[in-house]
Amino acid sequence: MENEFAATVKAQIQSGHIHGDSKLARFDGMNYTRWKDRMVFLLTVLKIFYVLESDLTPIPDPLLDDTDLLKKERSKRKEDELMCRGYVLNSLSDRLYDLYRNLSSPRDIWNALEMKYKNEKRGTDKFLAMKYFEFFMTDNKSTIMDQVHELQILVSRLNELEIKIHDALQIGAILAKLPPSWNDFRKKFLHSNESTTIEQFQTHLKMRQETV
Repeated sequence: MENEFAATVKAQIQSGHIHGDSKLARFDGMNYTRWKDRMVFLLTVLKIFYVLESDLTPIPDPLLDDTDLLKKERSKRKEDELMCRGYVLNSLSDRLYDLYRNLSSPRDIWNALEMKYKNEKRGTDKFLAMKYFEFFMTDNKSTIMDQVHELQILVSRLNELEIKIHDALQIGAILAKLPPSWNDFRKKFLHSNESTTIEQFQTHLKMRQETV
């Protein structure tokens, strides 16, 4: 018998909500890693993620002398696979739903999505990394904090692709990209021995910008 938390999550999935007013966004081909993480969590809570595992032990075909225990196990596996297939398909956009609905096995659907979008992710990795390194700041484009925010959006998107950029590297990149008018700030910060997080560094930037 499923626990109360699993029953709640199931009801929220069926109503299109994860919790509160937060919608369960349907996967449309973007942000695959985020979608996959959410689905793994939800299917694990519902105790049906196991049917997607590659090392899942198959259940033998029915025989006349099957035990009641084996019959019960076979029935549960069939029900769990059907439920898992439904949840995965219903988490997809209409376009992707139509593409994958003809696959009868939830594991086949899961593996097909993994193969397509994990491979496509590699090209996205390189494109976003190139944009991050080529990004530069000017005094004419917008405020420095607006430009730092643009850069942090790229960092967030790279994080979604499992490319982590540590705070020290982010701070160094921003310092290198600051326009010439910020040379005094850059020199002062580089000579500081203070250990700083990216959030604290942005506070320093904001204070410097407000004094200009």
